[in-house]
Amino acid sequence: MDATSFYTPRLSAGLGLVPETGRLLELWQPGMTPPDLLKAAMDSGAFPSMSARRLRNVVAEAFAPRFLTEDGGPARFLKALQGRIAAADFRHLLLVYTCRANPVLADFIRDVYWARYAAGLDIVLKDDAHAFISRAVADGRTRARWSDTTILRVSQYVLGACADFGLVGPMRGAGRVILPFRITPIVASFLAHDLHFRGLGDNSVVQHPDWMLFGLYPEDTLGEMKRLAMKGQFILQSAGGMAHIAWKLKSMEELPDVLAAG
Repeated sequence: MDATSFYTPRLSAGLGLVPETGRLLELWQPGMTPPDLLKAAMDSGAFPSMSARRLRNVVAEAFAPRFLTEDGGPARFLKALQGRIAAADFRHLLLVYTCRANPVLADFIRDVYWARYAAGLDIVLKDDAHAFISRAVADGRTRARWSDTTILRVSQYVLGACADFGLVGPMRGAGRVILPFRITPIVASFLAHDLHFRGLGDNSVVQHPDWMLFGLYPEDTLGEMKRLAMKGQFILQSAGGMAHIAWKLKSMEELPDVLAAG
C-alpha cells in the first residue's frame, strides 16, 4: 500500500477547521514554511482562544498537510479565491483538499455517507462510522493496529468533519442527519481543471475518485463537464463514455479569475 494511503488519526488536530483555515490563509504568504506561519499566527492575535500548543498542532498537523503541499500550491490557489466566491463553494474546496490529506475521511464519505444516501436513509449513524473504522483497521489500512479508544475517536472525527463541511447536520439520536449536498459549477470546474493540470488524461479526469466525494459516478461527472463546456470553459467531445477535451486555460493560476467571474 502507498504510504499516503494509510489511515491516520491526523484529523484529531482539527476537523473541518473552516474559519481557522480562512484566518490562516489570510496570514500565509508564498514561501512561508509551517514555522513561519505559526509565528505569524501567534503574533497576529487572530486566535485568542487557542493555546500555543493547540495552534501549533493546527498549523503543523492540519493546515500544512492539506494546503502547503506542492510548494504551497493549494494555499496559493485558495488565497487567490478567498472572498471572491460563495462561502459554501469555498468550504467545498477545503473539503477536497482535506480529503486528499486524510484518506480515512475521503473513503468514509465515498463508501458510507453516499451509500446511506443512496439507500434512501436520512441519517448517518455513529455505529456506521465505528464499523467503518473497525473494518479498516482489521483490513490493514493503518500502519499499526489501533486501540479501541483510537477507533472510537477517529469514528467521531470523521462524522464531525462531515458536519463541519456541511454533509451532515446536528446529532439526532444515534447519528447525524444527512443534509442536501451537491456539487456546484465552481467546484466542478475546479476539480476538472485541477485534475487536468496534475497531468491526468481526459478520461482519467472524468473517472477520478475525487468526484465521488460529491456522489458522482463517471457518467454523472461527464454530465457536469458538459454543462461547463456549454458555458465555454472548454470544448468537450464524448461518445460511448469516452471524453476528449480541448482545454482553454494554460495553468491553474488562470482559474481563480474564471471562477470568481462566475
